Amino acid sequence: VLTTGADSLVNADLNQEAASLLALQTRQQLSQQALSLANQADQGVLRLLG
Repeated sequence: VLTTGADSLVNADLNQEAASLLALQTRQQLSQQALSLANQADQGVLRLLG
């Protein structure tokens, strides 16, 4: 019973860590896309002014 309980806790921790990692990776990808869009907008403004 103790082994089963400990296994459940380890699995829960691993699932939580996997979810946290996925959330962090998603945030990182969104940040990169936002930066890319901001750079494109800046380039568009410079083209209009130049």
